[in-house]
Amino acid sequence: VQLQASGGGLVQAGGSLRLSCVASGSIFSINDMGWYRQAPGTERELVAKITGGGSTAYADSVKGRFTISRDDVKRTAYLQMNRLKPEDAAVYYCNGDIAVRHLSPFYTYWGQGTLVTVSS
Repeated sequence: VQLQASGGGLVQAGGSLRLSCVASGSIFSINDMGWYRQAPGTERELVAKITGGGSTAYADSVKGRFTISRDDVKRTAYLQMNRLKPEDAAVYYCNGDIAVRHLSPFYTYWGQGTLVTVSS
């Protein structure tokens, strides 16, 4: 199982980016998926998560600006980031709780991270 995050880049403050996280490999089911971020010198923090049923949760700092969504056919989670601020700059990581076969437990897999840079 692999998670591939993409979509990061350099954007001016106030701009937008859309991150994607594609899960591939031997996958039976994907439960929760989430986006985390880590800026230099800080701990990794939860940005947004979405359950298998589509319920979402966000960090207070991104509420109203970021939107998480998923496409289960494509096994992909998205993070639409609008009105970006310099303090949003970080490496963004995705994860997913994945079962590789029927009745197997769900394990959390992580993507490799994608860098978001926001210029002021």
